[in-house]
Amino acid sequence: MAERSTAAVDVADNSDDESLTAEADQSTADGVANNRERDTDSDEAQASAGTQESGKASPPELHSGHKLARRYRLEECVTRLDGFSSWRAVDEKLRRAVGVHLLPAEHSRARSVLAAARSSALLGDPRFVQVLDAVEDNDLVYVVHEWLPDATELTTLLAAGPLEPYDAYQMVTQVASAMAAAHREGLAHLRLGPNAVLRTSTGQWRIRGLAVNAALRGITSDTPQRTDTEAIGALLYASLTQRWPYENDAYGLSGLPKDLGLIPPDQVRAGVHRGLSELAMRALANDGATASRHESACTTPEELVKAIGEMPRIRPPEPAFTTPPEYQRTSYQQGSYGRPAPRPGATQPVPTPPPPLQSRTGKALKWGVSALLIAALGLGSWQLADALMDRGGTSDDQNQTQTTDDDDKGGEKTKPVKPITIEAAQEYVASGDAQAPGDVGNTYDGESSTYWRTNRYNDGPTLAPYKPGVGIVYDLGSAKEVSTASIGLRYSGDHTTVHLYATDSLSPSTGVDGMKEIGNATGRGTSLTVKASKTVKTQYVLLWITAVPNAPADGYSSAGYKQAVTDVTFKG
Repeated sequence: MAERSTAAVDVADNSDDESLTAEADQSTADGVANNRERDTDSDEAQASAGTQESGKASPPELHSGHKLARRYRLEECVTRLDGFSSWRAVDEKLRRAVGVHLLPAEHSRARSVLAAARSSALLGDPRFVQVLDAVEDNDLVYVVHEWLPDATELTTLLAAGPLEPYDAYQMVTQVASAMAAAHREGLAHLRLGPNAVLRTSTGQWRIRGLAVNAALRGITSDTPQRTDTEAIGALLYASLTQRWPYENDAYGLSGLPKDLGLIPPDQVRAGVHRGLSELAMRALANDGATASRHESACTTPEELVKAIGEMPRIRPPEPAFTTPPEYQRTSYQQGSYGRPAPRPGATQPVPTPPPPLQSRTGKALKWGVSALLIAALGLGSWQLADALMDRGGTSDDQNQTQTTDDDDKGGEKTKPVKPITIEAAQEYVASGDAQAPGDVGNTYDGESSTYWRTNRYNDGPTLAPYKPGVGIVYDLGSAKEVSTASIGLRYSGDHTTVHLYATDSLSPSTGVDGMKEIGNATGRGTSLTVKASKTVKTQYVLLWITAVPNAPADGYSSAGYKQAVTDVTFKG
């Protein structure tokens, strides 16, 4: 992935600025690429059969924080390649993440990119990542598309191992059906790799870059249906074996051994589902490599959908239930508790009661105990009367005063702690650019699924030297005593350090050094509680983050040091 790092902008990524150069693949006579280069739609370059000569126009000099149409704020560059760039951005009007492709209006592919984006938008199939806008604005062309923060690339899933048979079956079924629908409308993908297939948190598979990704790179094909069908076969092959079905490594997967040729998945890895293995070969081996099994090759997504329908359906695995622990009898012996149940027909022994104290010694012992009890009661009564007489001179005023003081102290100990309502909030920027100012409201909206996030940083956990810290100022409506703050976090690991400061407004007139600290805390989980070290009464509280954990890649950014705040609650 080629990302751009600008010193004046707070992107905090040390990636190289150089654009990647597209590498041309050799093609067969029908336009299907034989040589598959490593390709990620995050994005690494690949040109395929029929690749046109790239445009000479240089990409516009844009940076993080730039706004398009006074609406789309660029956040992070994820691709800079061959005259265009792709960004993660924020739609400030609808307060959601989006993706944006940018290229100069004079670029040789600008017209074809606009046409592909508008055609894809008209399809309106929810199985594809939707194109939201396609605009030519003066000297700039940009395409806005959905950004799915809860989705995971197939590339990432395969890095952990091959898919289970049911998951692979669902993937190929949904992808083949979606591509069949697209081809019925005259649309092809032509860059259908593991990086273009996403699985959402609900288990649905979605495809991104329909027509647009190929147009951005000038890729065409004389047999688009065959090209996409073979790509689906490669996806299934990789899902079953965790190997790329060509000699070259790609998408982080190892290729097949050289000079071995294309062998079925069930010969590459043990335990592969036989029906799925044959299906992958039917989509890949268009020259009839499966003829020994009398199965015809699939050359279109429609034929592949039909072949999947003829297969026995693969059902999801049964949920695993753990055997509950054996019931443990209690030691409570009253009644029948704790006693083993008698076996049928067995005579249950009757416990023999202890013998009564009927002997002369027993009678003497009973009388002795009775006498001691009487003496003890008499002594206690005398001491009680003596104590009451000694306290007779104590004034009623003193007694009344003592009682009042005790009641007051008890009232202080049981003083209730109440939640404090947050009236407003604003991101506080000490230096550089803001993180996500449009999302601060997500931290007190009562929804744990929404959040405000920081940028991604290469070093950590301490944010310095990139920034002294990042945070949000909260308006509590009026001056209140803050005793604790409960903070929900999106990422765990390493450690997160949070400080609370009392300040004078939503836009503080002093830096953090001039504010009064309420308290601080450090934790490694997804929740953190900051307790006030001293009583402070304030209307404005700054939540200041100075250290963040190393978190994995997600829909917003790649792996690195970052954090997100989901919920903030103050009590006083």
